[in-house]
Amino acid sequence: MDPFLLTELQRLMTRHGKLDAPAFQALPGLTLLSATAPTPPIAEVSEPVFALVARGAKRVCLGDRVFSYGAGQYLIVSVDLPLEAHVAEASIEAPYLGLGITLRAEAIASLLLEVGSGPVPKSGPPGIAVSDLSDDLVEPVIRLLRLVDRPADLSVLGAAIEREILWRLINGPQGAMVRQIGLADSRMAQIGRAIRWIRTHFAEAFRIEDLARLAGMSVTSFHRHFQGVTSMTPIQYQKQIRLQTARSRLMASAEDVAAIGFAVGYDSPSQFSREYRRQFGQAPGRDGKRLRRE
Repeated sequence: MDPFLLTELQRLMTRHGKLDAPAFQALPGLTLLSATAPTPPIAEVSEPVFALVARGAKRVCLGDRVFSYGAGQYLIVSVDLPLEAHVAEASIEAPYLGLGITLRAEAIASLLLEVGSGPVPKSGPPGIAVSDLSDDLVEPVIRLLRLVDRPADLSVLGAAIEREILWRLINGPQGAMVRQIGLADSRMAQIGRAIRWIRTHFAEAFRIEDLARLAGMSVTSFHRHFQGVTSMTPIQYQKQIRLQTARSRLMASAEDVAAIGFAVGYDSPSQFSREYRRQFGQAPGRDGKRLRRE
């Protein structure tokens, strides 16, 4: 990657990272993040996104898999995944600079209708991956940032630049993953239907047979593809969603721990506390106090 382009990207992100959120309303899927010190891990369910780092480094965990990416690299998330992420490298002298663009299925589908979907692998690609930035991918990102303080131009030209970025991603190292986001009959889309159901009904029990039917697969095929995309079983995925939701509620208010456990789907307070401690390293009540304090 051209060092000049990386320097220009850093300059623009430093400048626009200090703007208020309304500056980005013309392109709601665009976000900037800066940090002057490493941050604690934050659990969240990430939607499909293209995220790059211009300075510093970030670490993302999916279950026991760790993805680290730094300046000049990007991350693709292609389905809703329960991730734990934190800024791993940042300082006052060299703040972390990151950018994210939501990957909209309809925008990718529209592009594929014009150019063709290309070959789709028989086995679905993983739901998350890291690659190196290329010059032809960074250039439209820079042009997009140059329009941020001109909302009228951004509202007209932003969509065209977004299409160019998607085109570069589709033809990049993770192109198969990005293409599947836009294909309604792809393995990624089929697994995505089951994932969205679990996210919406995470407190409910479910049968694997019902999820497989929703995805339009046999039980065996569904198990294989779900684990290939998310690196976990459907039950493990549901547990991650439950625990992350519980942690968010504990961080927001001092609710009764047992009540939160019941609300996210645990019938046994002891099981909730045991699995929460195993996931986050502390009992839920103590962890909630620490999070609110910090």
